Amino acid sequence: MIDLESVRLFVLTVELGSLTKAAEAAGTVQPVVSQKLKLLEKRLGRRLVDRTPRHLRLTEDGQVFLPKARELLAKHEEALTFGNEAPLHFMLAASDHAIGSRLSPAIRAMRLAFPVNAVIEVSLGFSRNVREAFASGQADAAIIRRNGGGSAGEVLRTDRLGWRTAPNWRPPSNRAIPLVSLGSACGVRDVAIAELRRAGVEWRDAFTAGSCAALHDGILAEAGVAPMGDISARGLPDRGAELGLPPLPPSEIVLLSRARSPAHAAAIKALAAAVSGAAG
Repeated sequence: MIDLESVRLFVLTVELGSLTKAAEAAGTVQPVVSQKLKLLEKRLGRRLVDRTPRHLRLTEDGQVFLPKARELLAKHEEALTFGNEAPLHFMLAASDHAIGSRLSPAIRAMRLAFPVNAVIEVSLGFSRNVREAFASGQADAAIIRRNGGGSAGEVLRTDRLGWRTAPNWRPPSNRAIPLVSLGSACGVRDVAIAELRRAGVEWRDAFTAGSCAALHDGILAEAGVAPMGDISARGLPDRGAELGLPPLPPSEIVLLSRARSPAHAAAIKALAAAVSGAAG
């Protein structure tokens, strides 16, 4: 028989790209995850993962086994469900600028922590609205971007803000810098404008987006320059120094949470591990 916990840790390792992050998500330690993966590989007679201190890559056999592993876990959860249980509900409220490209791995990691009939709800907005959703009890967990200090919550990572543009974009000559942002309610925009004013750089609003995905499209359409963190920039480099723009201060990415059940607690651990992982 295949050990299902080994299978779950294998999938978590793949989703989070790290043995250490998989251990954090599962509430264990890295040597346990490593040993479980070795036992799984021995049982299958196949090497699933090539791992070094800095990199983790699926082998060809690992790529074949991954969808089977996910199906096996889903079938196991389905077998434990009899159809008359009230579905467990979990709501995550997150700042778009704070969770960025880590949203998909976070959802995948949380799903592994929940029964198959669980309902995960995600609401994206500005950090101030996200805080309100958590304070009012609407959200079980909240991911916010904190620029002005504070001690509430768990700091998952420090995220560097930078000036992001299309690869070949050039600023207009003798004109104000065209600013691309989420609009006047965005805290990242506030930080950027404060630094521009402090440096005496003229600017103007050029493009306002309703989400970081739309913001990214505006950047690639050469609408202007956008202040964004590494976590949401999708690999676009910081061109601030090249363009003569002032450096931007880093922000803390913070988790606020309350666990209403052991499953909620497990999902919150998985969420924290996913968001604190490398941006990409």
